[in-house]
Amino acid sequence: MAVVLYFWKISSSAIPRAIWKMTVDRRAVKKFDGVTFSKLLGCGHGVTFTPTDVDLHRWGLLVCIADENIGLLDRSKAIKNWQVISDSEFRVILDPTSSHGLWSNVQPFQLTNANNLPSEPLIAITRARIAPRRYLTFLKAVPRVVSQLHSAPGLIRSFGIGEAPIGLQGTFSMWRDEASLLDFAFRDSDHLDAIKGSHRGKWFSEELFARFSVREMRGSL
Repeated sequence: MAVVLYFWKISSSAIPRAIWKMTVDRRAVKKFDGVTFSKLLGCGHGVTFTPTDVDLHRWGLLVCIADENIGLLDRSKAIKNWQVISDSEFRVILDPTSSHGLWSNVQPFQLTNANNLPSEPLIAITRARIAPRRYLTFLKAVPRVVSQLHSAPGLIRSFGIGEAPIGLQGTFSMWRDEASLLDFAFRDSDHLDAIKGSHRGKWFSEELFARFSVREMRGSL
């Protein structure tokens, strides 16, 4: 079982078609053979995590799928239609090495033995369902954490992902190696303070943090 993650960059003229595909593809992808979990994703610049952060020129799809069906997914009508309207595509096949928490009430990722996988580069995905009463508290913590993230040694690329502009949000980040990610996640004071604050204040009604080894990468972010 693998995780396949796509990101597409589109022009302004293709935005209406992308929004339409976000609606019609949801059911089609879930019914695809071998798929156990899928999420169509909007993207953001990863700065404020408010509606003004939305990037309408980048869209994504995350799919947990049986290894033998990856090629079929890659050649499917749903993916081909995204390729038609996009200017560029980034696709990465991932092996989950660590995952804590839930996404839509399930643990979607089937963990792989990390000892047998390459350690560079590393991808992390976080997502959270933010409790409405804690949304403003969450926003106040964002600027310091984002500033530290974007200047973190070993970070290759990072941006926001989400199922909605408010309340269902997360991050995609690519790191040079595991040590760089762990330094940011657990040794950076602002990020660690935010983690502790989120637990004390119950900011999230659901959250997930997962790390992945890169099996195969195509295209550029």
